[in-house]
Amino acid sequence: MSDHEKVQPWSHPVSEGSPFHKGELGIQEYMGIRHRLDGPARQGIRNYMPEQHREFFSGLQYLLIGSLDDEGHPWASIVTGEAGFVASPDPRQLTISSVPYHGDPLAENLRLGAPVGILGIDFHTRRRNRLNGVVADCSEGQYAVSVSQSFGNCPKYIQSRSLLYQSQDSSVRPYVQPCHYADVEVQNLIGQADTFFIASSYPGISLRESSENPPARAHGVDVSHRGGKPGFIRVKEGGRYLEVPDYSGNFFFNTLGNLLLHPRAGLLFIDFEHGHLLYLSVRCDVLWSGQEVKQHVGAQRLIRMEVGKMHWIKNALPWSWGTKEISPYLNRLSPHGE
Repeated sequence: MSDHEKVQPWSHPVSEGSPFHKGELGIQEYMGIRHRLDGPARQGIRNYMPEQHREFFSGLQYLLIGSLDDEGHPWASIVTGEAGFVASPDPRQLTISSVPYHGDPLAENLRLGAPVGILGIDFHTRRRNRLNGVVADCSEGQYAVSVSQSFGNCPKYIQSRSLLYQSQDSSVRPYVQPCHYADVEVQNLIGQADTFFIASSYPGISLRESSENPPARAHGVDVSHRGGKPGFIRVKEGGRYLEVPDYSGNFFFNTLGNLLLHPRAGLLFIDFEHGHLLYLSVRCDVLWSGQEVKQHVGAQRLIRMEVGKMHWIKNALPWSWGTKEISPYLNRLSPHGE
């Protein structure tokens, strides 16, 4: 039996009140940590935002959002604004006053009742918080998200960066540029990246909630940060395939659990110097062991991605970031991932 076949999520039903779905639980069971996580997860994953999370979101100038298109493919996106463009009128709701960039799939995916995943991240402090929910209100220039799950993430693998505002040159405007995975510029951005964001989805059916317990996972979306030393993503076969190492994390396995059940993802790469945004739709296969995994220093697993649709928005972001400081966690990685 192969390692891939050992992970059978349907053999591990979701227990009442668990914040995890069967894909996440299946991997946790395979890794031998399921029961160790159950108690802390029920306390740390909430169906509301604690006050410190609400304050954190309201101070951000950028926000990552995961969404689904009409074909059910996940996309990772970024929206921006002055501090305060994200607000929380109450612990169960987040409002966002921003318009997606022209060419961003998010513009077509935001509709009433649509599932979304949200990641708030501050590169300078390496702080990040996440939530999942559904669009509860959608009007021109503003939308509200009803919170289903809210939880914090550790600062692992986040490169520290500070915002540098660019001059407001009216001649430099965002525009959509046609692109292909074989383009050298595309391959260089991906191959030299130290950061990207990944959106994935869980094809669930129903949502269980109570006042005492966080909700069970339903049809929803996650968006997560991934970081590594520059060049940690390997571009293969002329750009058609990517190999991405998966390092030790919080052991929730949100993204991998989703990919186990729905092996599609959306990637977002940011050109931190010029403000360009590269969006990819990919099909994923997770390798749990073997020589290919060992070739990536510190990797616990390997995600092989086949590139599909692509969008490139040039000059999108209104600022660039200063010199990065590589996460100290990356310097601790050993060839055996210890």
